[in-house]
Amino acid sequence: MASAEATYRQATMDDAEAIAGVINRVVQEPDPVGLEGPTTAEGVRTWLTRQGSQGGLFLCLVEGHVAGFSALDFNTQEPDTATVGVWMLPEHRRKGLGTATAEYALGFARDKGYRRLLGRLPENNDPALSFLSSIGALVPIYNPDMRFELPL
Repeated sequence: MASAEATYRQATMDDAEAIAGVINRVVQEPDPVGLEGPTTAEGVRTWLTRQGSQGGLFLCLVEGHVAGFSALDFNTQEPDTATVGVWMLPEHRRKGLGTATAEYALGFARDKGYRRLLGRLPENNDPALSFLSSIGALVPIYNPDMRFELPL
């Protein structure tokens, strides 16, 4: 269960450096699904700008510090579909914070009228599979591309 000191909100341009810090730690781990590599605050600002009002980054803050974030990227090929991802710093995992961060993004997706959310699952990552199951992801038993879908 998420701890009482955790808060959740949509990211702003002022959060770009902290988000880049999370990304730069997570990409050092094996198979950082959905992240292309290290980034800068400017790279995060570009990502936020591209999202406009249809997508966004959503923060989990613990004691005022960014513990992780979720991203909701709209899909230009399918207007009612978005891609979701959640990345938490290692010391904040398995505490319910990632689930709460994902649920915050899911609420945004519902408010925007998205009907489907897609994402990728790291191969052989049982904690990620458990996490996705907890937020209602549909993950096929045999899934060579390790993709999942969340019904909204």
